[in-house]
Amino acid sequence: MNLDVEHTVAVDPARAEAELALAADRSYLRAGGGLRSWLLTTDHKRIAIMFFVVTLFALMLGGTFAMLLRTKLLTPGPGFIEPITYNRLFTLHGVVMVFMFMIPAIPAVFGNFFLPMMVGAKDLAFPRLNLASFYVYLAGAALTLWGMIHGGADTGWTFYTPYSSTYANTNVILMAVGVFISGFSSILTGLNFIVTIHRMRAPGMTWFRMPLFMWSMYATSLIMVLGTPVIAITILLVGVERIFHFGFFDPRLGGDPVLFQHLFWFYSHPAVYIMILPAMGVVSELVAAFCRKQVFGYKFVAFASVAIAVLGFLVWGHHMFVAGISVYSALIFSILSFLVAVPSAVKVFNWTATMYKGSVSWQTPMLYAIGFIGLFTIGGLTGLFLAAVGLDVHVTDTYFIIAHFHYIMVGGALMGYLGGLHYWWPKISGRLYNEFLAKISAAIIFLGFNLTFFPQFILGYLGMPRRYHAYPPEFQVLNVLSSAGASILGVGYLIPMIYLMWSLRYGKLAGSNPWGAVGLEWTTTSPPTRGSCSRRNRPAFRCRGHDILSAFHCSRIRSTVLCQCRRPDDLQW
Repeated sequence: MNLDVEHTVAVDPARAEAELALAADRSYLRAGGGLRSWLLTTDHKRIAIMFFVVTLFALMLGGTFAMLLRTKLLTPGPGFIEPITYNRLFTLHGVVMVFMFMIPAIPAVFGNFFLPMMVGAKDLAFPRLNLASFYVYLAGAALTLWGMIHGGADTGWTFYTPYSSTYANTNVILMAVGVFISGFSSILTGLNFIVTIHRMRAPGMTWFRMPLFMWSMYATSLIMVLGTPVIAITILLVGVERIFHFGFFDPRLGGDPVLFQHLFWFYSHPAVYIMILPAMGVVSELVAAFCRKQVFGYKFVAFASVAIAVLGFLVWGHHMFVAGISVYSALIFSILSFLVAVPSAVKVFNWTATMYKGSVSWQTPMLYAIGFIGLFTIGGLTGLFLAAVGLDVHVTDTYFIIAHFHYIMVGGALMGYLGGLHYWWPKISGRLYNEFLAKISAAIIFLGFNLTFFPQFILGYLGMPRRYHAYPPEFQVLNVLSSAGASILGVGYLIPMIYLMWSLRYGKLAGSNPWGAVGLEWTTTSPPTRGSCSRRNRPAFRCRGHDILSAFHCSRIRSTVLCQCRRPDDLQW
């Protein structure tokens, strides 16, 4: 859609710089003074920043555990890490990365920050509940950290019974309670998002005018609200059996260990989509912004998010093909597992079609989006191997599983997280980062990731089991390659931390829309003021006689944003 430009206004650079500085002084970062104003805030943007700080610490901690594991695996025999310590390290790595970083990372940070802005609301529906969700998460994370300091657990992040409920001598209860408490944060966040999207959209913001990121957050919130109580109850039952010796999962007490697997994976496979769906929403935003085109097949991409959320609850059994379930059950779960790949494939196809003949801008966020598409595609295709019963029997509990999981979680979710961070950083901080260093970092991360995890596909195919601290010497070359890749990957993750922190003080001031993107969040100052929208400045989306949508978007795309009425009195508030 072409814009009618009636006036050209000369902009004084010095005046523009002064206006940007004034906007920064009025931003949410400086509204109110002191630590107390942050700790007791109900501003969704400040809560998002607090989530960002804590989850970043969790990422660094989980990454440290991973580097220790890869360092040990440089040599096939016993090394500087004892077997029991090795078991504790991979358990802590999984618990911290999954429950403390991957699950809350995008919803709690970018969802909290931008969801009200994208739908034209002043804040989330329940601001105090939003603050409570942060402190609930913080309490769970602190309890988990306390459990780590006092011995940790050696059960794996899955807490499989009866080992976790009966035989483990480590601090299973404290770790499990930490995960149990942090789960309530997900429930509160999901509830807040659902109500906000349903009840607080700006006038004219229909369901099919919402940004695709909002569709992903809505689907994710449904999983959070419906699935998280199941894992909470499951962990509670593990604790009750461990303390009071009730027979839920221990066969000696009349329990069934396979029951635990059913309950655990009924949540934990949808939890994979809690981690990947928000990243898919971020990629949809990036592709649209940096290709200067509406996302091809908007409705298909939107409904694909909901389809993934629904079908994700029906495929948990493919984790249990070797656990003793019936052949008929395995057949049904295999078919459903192939089916859930369809909406994911729809998204990949539509992103690719959007880029076709688009005016692609090779900025850093777009590099992460392209990296996401490639790595997620590899992870998804190898997931089809695991959905086939005959193949899954041979590669279950091998490094093939680890490689597949990390291609989805790190190659997918974490790449989407980094893409969103670089895309929205000018809006969050009001500053621009070093684009050259950012592109170098994206390339290092992509190369380091593939060098780390692609050899693990081969190791798994050759039969190397996961979670073993020792391995046959013939596997050493591939393990050395994997450990070398992990070192490169670690450097790639450190570089953004350096230049983003540097930009907070020395980066150039960002305008309200440095990317030329279309979205309500880009109509505010950078960084935004304390309130996203008020009754006086809340956006409207109806206009007499013609559509208000602007730039390269039409009336059915991912976001309705700038009011482009030809006369101010045309607006209907």
